[in-house]
Amino acid sequence: MSQVEKDVQQWLEDVVIGLNLCPFAAKPNRNKQIKIQVCEDASEDVLLETIYQELQTLDQTPVEELETTLVVAPNLFKEFDDYNQFLDLVEGLVIQMNKSGIYQIASFHPDYCFYGAEPEDAENLTNRSPYPIFHLIREESMEKVLKHYPDPDGIPERNVECVENLTDAQKRKLFPYLIK
Repeated sequence: MSQVEKDVQQWLEDVVIGLNLCPFAAKPNRNKQIKIQVCEDASEDVLLETIYQELQTLDQTPVEELETTLVVAPNLFKEFDDYNQFLDLVEGLVIQMNKSGIYQIASFHPDYCFYGAEPEDAENLTNRSPYPIFHLIREESMEKVLKHYPDPDGIPERNVECVENLTDAQKRKLFPYLIK
């Protein structure tokens, strides 16, 4: 396992699952159904091709074997705005593949900043990761778990409250890649 994969796995376990930011991640992580695909290339074209291939792999692999994929781009998108613009291409790829309604993309970046938020706002921590990540999610799987989850609409609000209540020491421990 590469250092990038280890960093992402650590973030997944400590932040996403540990803080319960995604209440649906623990089970597929436990069952080894989350793939971390690192694209080391510094080419956006290669990354887009990697995402295309990973969507194809999800199509061809039973959900019992592979629930979801995190495509990690450690050598691209140092700037969040560049990442955000590329995200439009990824969304376009999903549409072009006729996979709207089948897959959705969740986005994570070390400098993630929600629209209307200030960069230092705690709410941004919910989508901050050690590297730029494109999370390829099966919508059908999401729909299944959301049916059995109380108040799924309240998840973002609970997540913001959770990260706002972290102490500085907790933030340093959970987000060491943000401490410059």
